[in-house]
Amino acid sequence: MPVSHPPFASSRFLLVLLMALPAVAASECDSWRTRHSEWIFCDDFESTGPLAATGRYFEVNDNGGGFKAAAGEGLHGSSGMRADWKAGGVDAGNLKLGFGRAPSAYFSKGIRANEDFREVYYRMFVRLQPGWKGNPYKLSRATVLAKSDWSQAMIAHLWGDQSTGLQLDPASCTDASGAVKCAGYNDFDNIKWIGAQAGPTHVFDGSYDGKWLCVEAHVKLNTPGKADGVHEYWIGDTLEAHRDGLNFLGSYKDYGINGIFFENYWNSGSPQAQSRWFDNIVVSTQRIGCTESLAVPSRLLPPASGASRGSEATGKAWALDGRRIPRAASAGLPVFLLPLPAPAR
Repeated sequence: MPVSHPPFASSRFLLVLLMALPAVAASECDSWRTRHSEWIFCDDFESTGPLAATGRYFEVNDNGGGFKAAAGEGLHGSSGMRADWKAGGVDAGNLKLGFGRAPSAYFSKGIRANEDFREVYYRMFVRLQPGWKGNPYKLSRATVLAKSDWSQAMIAHLWGDQSTGLQLDPASCTDASGAVKCAGYNDFDNIKWIGAQAGPTHVFDGSYDGKWLCVEAHVKLNTPGKADGVHEYWIGDTLEAHRDGLNFLGSYKDYGINGIFFENYWNSGSPQAQSRWFDNIVVSTQRIGCTESLAVPSRLLPPASGASRGSEATGKAWALDGRRIPRAASAGLPVFLLPLPAPAR
C-alpha cells in the first residue's frame, strides 16, 4: 500500500541533503578564473570597489546615481545593478566592458588585453519591477572597436523589437575588402543592417515582471572573406533567435570582439518611473548557461528596508516535488533558488 509521509517530509529531506553536499563557491564569481578557464569576465556586483577599474569596466554612466549596485536586490537576494528611470527618462546608465586587444588604452582595463576574440558568449540575469510598462529597446551589444575615435567594424545588438520582446540586430561597418567605413561611435549613415531576428518570448508584456530572466548571447565573427558569422540568443536554455551566414566584417581582421556594453537607454522615454536590474554577468569563449547561477546556495534574505521591490528580489525556495518550502522551515539553511516556470501563453 502507498506509504504516507508527514507534511513537508520531502522538503526537510531536501534541506538535509543540501547540507551534506560538498562545499561550492558562495558566489558564481568566486575563484572563477580557477574554475572556468574559458571565462573572460565575471561580475556579480558583490565587490564594493569602483565599477570603472582594472579588471572591470572601462567606462560607466551611473545616471547621476540612478544606476548602481543595490544590496539585497540581486539574484538570490545578493547585490545587483539597479537602473532607475524617471517618468519620461531616456538614459538610465550603462556599463562598457572592454577586453582583448584594443586600438586605445582607454578601452582596456587589463582583461586578457593581448588576445583577439573572434567568438564570444555573454550572459546576464535581468529583472523588471512588478507593474513594468513598455519596452526600453536598448539592452546590450557586442562590438569590434576598430579605432581610438570609437569607430566600429561591426556591432551585434541584442535589444528590444519595438513590440514586447527582444531581437537580434547584427550590423556591419566595413566594405567587402574590410575597410572600416563607420567614423566614430554609432555612425548610422554608414552602418549596414544585415538582418534582424526577433525571439518569441514577450519579455515586456507583464508576464515576467518580478522574475529573473537568464539571457545569453553568442556572437561569432565571419572568417575573413566569407559569410559564415553567427548571432543568436537564449532565454534560459531555450534558443530564441538564430542568424548564420552573416558577413560582419568582409575581409577585416585587425581586431576581434573587444567590447560588450550593457545599456539602459529608452529612445522614446520611459512611460513611468520604474526600475530594472542586472546581475551575474559572464563573458566566455564557450556556452555559459544558467545552471551554476541558479544552483549557488544562498540564505533567504528579508526584503530591503523600506523598499517594496526588495521582496521580489530575494526569490522563493521550492522542494523537488514542486511544493513551496515555508520560510520558517528554511531559515538559516542553504537552499537552491529555482526559476519560476514561464507563464502559459
